[in-house]
Amino acid sequence: MKNYENIIVRKMNGIMWLTLNRPEMRNALDSQTLNEMDSAFTDAESDKDVRVIVIHATSGKAFAAGADIKQLHEREGLEMLAPGMQGLYSKIESSSKVTIAAVQGYALGGGCELALACDIRIASKNAKFGLPELNLGIIPGAGGTVRLAKLVGKGRALDMILTGKIIDGEEAERIGLVTYITEEESFTKTIEKVSSDIMKKGPVAVQLVKLALHKGFDLDSGSAMWIEKLSQVVAFSTEDKKEGTLAFLEKREANFSNR
Repeated sequence: MKNYENIIVRKMNGIMWLTLNRPEMRNALDSQTLNEMDSAFTDAESDKDVRVIVIHATSGKAFAAGADIKQLHEREGLEMLAPGMQGLYSKIESSSKVTIAAVQGYALGGGCELALACDIRIASKNAKFGLPELNLGIIPGAGGTVRLAKLVGKGRALDMILTGKIIDGEEAERIGLVTYITEEESFTKTIEKVSSDIMKKGPVAVQLVKLALHKGFDLDSGSAMWIEKLSQVVAFSTEDKKEGTLAFLEKREANFSNR
């Protein structure tokens, strides 16, 4: 396993824990951190033992307080045409693994957009979410305008971005930005429970349903249903389907393969 400076990666029982580890900088997402995350995701994608990737932080005070402002100040306009943070977050969203953002403390700007790119968001009650980029004279540029609107609706997304308001975990859950809200003492237990539930499912079916949802979301209903139909054809062709249906008939837990 690679050694990183700004993140910590450990794998345990099918889960890869990717920990943001710049607490002194409130886990600001500088270029080195983004490059390390990209490398970790590339490795995880080829690791058949990894089923779930949990992104969290060493500090309970900040998940990620956005991009590194000093680096933003020094960048010129055309530099923003590079894939950068937006490219990494698209890679996270399209990962064949299930991704969970485990948020404690502040998730602002690029940190909020990182959470939005994940499949599931689990937040403690001290979590804070916001996209305050307009205060800097820029806009959310790592998928925030798109993903936030899809999750909470265009009106709420516009309100959050235009006012720069920061909302707490309970409000985030109420509007659909957060999937689970937990007390601090049950935060890790909730992550482990959600991950365990996912890993009991057919691995190929998990990948296929992610593909069907993400690729079909912006299409017309007919095209999206064709993606669903073709994905089901693939699912029915797997050993997982045979094992899953047989296990149900035999009233036992399914013993799925990793692939």
